[in-house]
Amino acid sequence: MAKRLFVGNLAYSITDTQLQKLFEPHGLIESVKIISDRSTGRSRGYGFVEMSSENEARRAIEALNGTQLEGRTLIVNEAHPQERRAAVSERRRGHG
Repeated sequence: MAKRLFVGNLAYSITDTQLQKLFEPHGLIESVKIISDRSTGRSRGYGFVEMSSENEARRAIEALNGTQLEGRTLIVNEAHPQERRAAVSERRRGHG
């Protein structure tokens, strides 16, 4: 079963292709997506990599978390499911 990883503290210049090449030695990659700001199109400094198995994901975390890429220390860990935006908005307003 595929496992989604969060990759944070990315340099804004990193591309999906560069991120994929970084993870390829650790297993089969299902998808790679760097998150961009909707209004500017600029990278937000984080993204997601989906590995084909939990074992591969664990190996990638162990190998890459805390390593340097373009002068920045990467944060690599298991991604958490995205919360619904309405639930987040309610919590911010103190209704949750």
